[in-house]
Parts: sequence; structure tokens; C-alpha cells
Amino acid sequence: MKHILILIACIPLILQGQDPTEMIRKSEERARGIKSLKATVKMTIVRPEWSREMQMTSWQKGDDLLMIFISAPARDKGTAYLKRDKEVWNWLPTIERSVKLPPSAMAQSWMGSDFTNEDLVREFSLVKDYSHRLLGDTTLEGRKCYKIELIPNEGAAVVWGKIYMWISEKDLLQLRSEFYDEDGYLINVMQASKIKQMDDRMLPTYMEMIPVEEEGQKTVLEYLSMEFDDPISDNFFTTQQMKRIR
Repeated sequence: MKHILILIACIPLILQGQDPTEMIRKSEERARGIKSLKATVKMTIVRPEWSREMQMTSWQKGDDLLMIFISAPARDKGTAYLKRDKEVWNWLPTIERSVKLPPSAMAQSWMGSDFTNEDLVREFSLVKDYSHRLLGDTTLEGRKCYKIELIPNEGAAVVWGKIYMWISEKDLLQLRSEFYDEDGYLINVMQASKIKQMDDRMLPTYMEMIPVEEEGQKTVLEYLSMEFDDPISDNFFTTQQMKRIR
């Protein structure tokens, strides 16, 4: 019993030796690549009475450059989103017009899903816009995970008032996130599973975003393919390119 009590007393000291900011930075690099990421994704929006699917391709380079192109269904095909630095644009092929999204639109639903515009285009940086605190550890998906609290830095233009994130100790996989509003209420839970080989690394390929107060409602992202760190020119991420992607 004495040894157990000593071990429990030492846990906070063990956790103090870990750097939560570095964990998040490395987990982001693992999930998104150091230089770039190209991914093909199927999104399924589930509601109690219906569901619908979309397929899209995304290209990302660092924190500041992102393009998303929707290839299916036919009614949404050609729709594109561009993030360049702090600007976010949406190309609407039905009216052949690009629209710049205001900061107030970041909290709105992305394409009718349970993801916000900010969740998808990631205008913020988990590393730069939040402070991080290591809270403890647990086990998810059979993996030992660290629980990290993310609080927005003063003046950071972010939607969420607080995020809890569970990152696996061995592989630095983001397996669960909880998103809270500014009043401290839990709004969404994101769960990641189905860890598979993607290009040169093992990653979760199935992610569910679940609004906690909406029974029978969720949005699923299934990663069909991922290619890491292939060269992508900065010139690809332009409003002109949004109109030309096929």
C-alpha cells in the first residue's frame, strides 16, 4: 500500500516532465504532414430522418494554405473553399462567383454538417492560438493517451472557449476532442478510430463529430487516401485556381 501511495503521489511529477504544446505540434505534423497533405475524404451527414454523402479532395500546405474541392454529389460538384493566410473564400459554381467569408461565418455550419467553417478550414492554429495544460492520462482505442486542456490565448480569433484533447502517448494520434463554448458548455465531441496505414504512417481514418444535445445526429469523415509532403506550389492556393479544379 505504501508503494502505491508513493506512485500516486509521483504522477503529477511524471506528467510535469511532458510538454503538451510539443505533443500537439507533433500530433498535428503527423496528421497533416510537415510540408503538405493531399487527402480524399467522404463525409456523411447523419440526421434522425435522413443522411447524405459528399466526397471531396483537400490540399494543405502548412497552417496558412488550404484548398477543398467537392466532387460529389452532382448538385455540390465544383464547390470549393480556399484558405490563404487569414482569408477564407468560397467558390459557388452555380452562380460562378467567389465569396469571401467574414470572421462571423467561422462559427456557422460547414455545408450543413456538424463541423463549423472553422473546424474544416482551420483558420486558427492549435499550437499558436491556444495555451496547453496536461491534465492526466487514460486509455482510448486500446492506447494510453494524455488528456490536454486547450484554452484560447487572449485576443485569439477562435470559435471554441475550451477544448479537451486526448493524444496517444506512443504514436501521438488525436483520438478524441471535446469542444466547449465560451460559457463552458460541452457542444461537440469528436471521436477518431479505424487506425490504418495511410501513405507512410498509421492514422485514424474514421472521425465522428457528434453534437451532444442533438440525439441521432452526427457527421462522419472517412479518409479514403492521404499523401504527405509532396511538393505543392503556393500558386495553387488562389481564387483563380478554385474555379479551375476538376
